[in-house]
Amino acid sequence: MAKCEEGYLCGVCGGDVEEIWDSDLYLRYVIGLLDPETLHTTRERHIRCNPVLGQFIVDADFEPIVVEGEFDKRLLDPNYVREHETLVTRGYRRLREVAHLDLPIIDYPLPEVRARLEEQARKR
Repeated sequence: MAKCEEGYLCGVCGGDVEEIWDSDLYLRYVIGLLDPETLHTTRERHIRCNPVLGQFIVDADFEPIVVEGEFDKRLLDPNYVREHETLVTRGYRRLREVAHLDLPIIDYPLPEVRARLEEQARKR
């Protein structure tokens, strides 16, 4: 199979990232942690292969991830955890939503992220 026909392979486990809602790459893009200019050059991985970020998803459709050690959210400031859970969970839900919509990729991010990107583009 040609490289372009392999799909998106996880840089951690090597498995195929079959669904957009399993994509750490697109989750980071949607919540504003990844510059859109680097989206096409950044390695893909499953959300579960990035447990430090994935632990912040709190959704019935997502099996919780527990991280042991210094990055365990249970050891972090509760206000930070609450804010990050809200953001990352919204991003995860947005991925599940865009999977069923016919949107250009530039419209995937959360509204506040899109607004920030548009503001940055106007300043250039």
